[in-house]
Amino acid sequence: MTNVYDFDVIKANGEEVSLSAYTGQPIVIVNTASKCGFTSQFQELQELYDEYKDQGLVVLGFPCGQFSNQEFEDLNDTMEFCQINYGVSFPMFQKIDVKGDSAHPLFKFLVSEKKGLLTEGIKWNFTKFLIDPDGDVVKRYSPQFSPKKIEEDLLRYI
Repeated sequence: MTNVYDFDVIKANGEEVSLSAYTGQPIVIVNTASKCGFTSQFQELQELYDEYKDQGLVVLGFPCGQFSNQEFEDLNDTMEFCQINYGVSFPMFQKIDVKGDSAHPLFKFLVSEKKGLLTEGIKWNFTKFLIDPDGDVVKRYSPQFSPKKIEEDLLRYI
């Protein structure tokens, strides 16, 4: 695999999609959880998406329950929670694993491209990756990093 466009993922509605559908667009990829201390970041992610979607930005949310089981079992509950509480309209995908042997290949690739400060793998919910319009992973942000602060880096690719 050479960049994120080489991966296929499954949308929340069950539709398989190639990330190549986002070729030429800056992307923020984030592993999410509905019952986490960082869950309020959905609001900032949505604001970022609203501000820059007309310039091509796409935010891709991947629910994950690997960290203290902080995601609903039923994907419909996740989607309803995100839409009612945060007005999430950016693409959300099926629940996946983001660490360990069962990690989705996309997340294995992301962490191989941009290692974390203290660990290679994903250490918690709301780890964020900025992808440039060529599909290359250009930056990784910790769960504590505010999505609003991604804007400074994002503007290089808009």
